[in-house]
Amino acid sequence: MSFPIRRPTRRVRAGGVAIGGGAPISVQAMCNTDTRDLKATIAQANRLEAAGCEIVRVAVPDMEAALNLRKIKNATTMALVADIHFDHRLALEAVRQGADKIRINPGNIGGKAKVREVAKACAANGIPIRIGVNSGSLAALKKIEGKPGWTFTRWTECMVSEALKEVAALEEFGFKNIVVSLKADDAERTVLANRLFASRTNIPLHIGVTEAGSLVPGVVKSSIALGALLRAGIGDTVRVSLTEPPELQVRCAFEILKALGLRAYGPDIISCPTCGRCCVDVHGTVRDLEKLIYSDRRLLKKAEGLKIAVMGCAVNGPGEAREADFGIAGGQGEGVWIEKGKILHKIPQNKWVGAIIARIEKGR
Repeated sequence: MSFPIRRPTRRVRAGGVAIGGGAPISVQAMCNTDTRDLKATIAQANRLEAAGCEIVRVAVPDMEAALNLRKIKNATTMALVADIHFDHRLALEAVRQGADKIRINPGNIGGKAKVREVAKACAANGIPIRIGVNSGSLAALKKIEGKPGWTFTRWTECMVSEALKEVAALEEFGFKNIVVSLKADDAERTVLANRLFASRTNIPLHIGVTEAGSLVPGVVKSSIALGALLRAGIGDTVRVSLTEPPELQVRCAFEILKALGLRAYGPDIISCPTCGRCCVDVHGTVRDLEKLIYSDRRLLKKAEGLKIAVMGCAVNGPGEAREADFGIAGGQGEGVWIEKGKILHKIPQNKWVGAIIARIEKGR
């Protein structure tokens, strides 16, 4: 799969993760725990890290949450982002607590003097700021949307103007260590806004569809929007925002990047949809395999790039599994083990998952 050259941008660094400037496109997620609940937040952060997440964001609604950031940071190797609104003191405390990136909008943080304080603190500590412009929270958009003369073009111009205004509020103080996101809850407006912004600046972009919904509609919308942008070379870090456990959001984001040939992530498990000929539990096998692999970063790495087949019948299974590195084609409660196109032996279904995991552990 061929791609245009990625959009050239400034490079910023959030902890150990480089963003923009040709760095690999990183995957991030947000904890949905109460940050004041330290035990729950660290546990979820650890699950996200096991799933491959590289940047994790946590909400910081008050000082109690801000004071937990150091302990959360020390519990993970991921870059830690503090999500802050309205109170610049929380941003200053997040810097003191060692956050790797701050997510604020200068326009709602309390005036120019307070923006200057935050910019100064972040600059002194080498911490980038992400400006997030979301369609649902932008007052200017509400004034034009649905009115006479309203078009997607006017909407996009409004969205980008707001983002550039927020950027200017930081650059006024010489602060340029910035990432921007422009998100709507649909694919078309998300793509239009990011394309327009990308044409006007060299600031790195965090991309995603906001409030995308539950699993199926959310993944479809996100795949269309992210695919269009990434195919155009736009996007430096991504999030798939689903009303699902955040570990699943990480998996979906990586799968989009993997399908586009932009990142390696675990194995490519090819499995049949099953039909009336199927006499084995393909769905259960794949589900159990994925549960084991995608919750264990070590297994994820060992399985990276492998093509594994799990087929349900002896009619098409052997042929479809031929191109896999290894796999199984089902029969009556058992299947044939196939490796590099060769049938080697039979294996009962209750041993399929263990056999595949053992083969992953063995390596190439």
